[in-house]
Amino acid sequence: MAAIANLFRAVTYRGREGQIAWMLHRLTGLAVFFFLALHIVDIFLMAFGPDVFNALLFFYHQFLFKLSIVFGLYPAALYHGLNGLRVVIIDFWPEMGKKQALLWRIQIVLFAVAYIPSAVIMVYEMFFAH
Repeated sequence: MAAIANLFRAVTYRGREGQIAWMLHRLTGLAVFFFLALHIVDIFLMAFGPDVFNALLFFYHQFLFKLSIVFGLYPAALYHGLNGLRVVIIDFWPEMGKKQALLWRIQIVLFAVAYIPSAVIMVYEMFFAH
């Protein structure tokens, strides 16, 4: 029985707020990076004429792409920015490092307060306002 308990302890997640914040910061940073790379490519395509550029713009008007902005890029950028501010606070005021879990919880509340109403407005404007 002790072997099973040791195995369970070995494979269970033991990280807390700091590790979750670290992981989400990296994942959201990658999401923003890939969108910016796509944006640079689409601007580069303008050099090849309006037909090539407009072909990519057609892709941007697709339902799944719009959803990926509202439920992918936008929350990723918002979380990444808010977490970056939390990291800056901890860097400039080292004593705040002892309260980093509280700061992360505050960040999540600010994220929800900013994201939920604005995502509702974005979905309404994208799909119902026209």
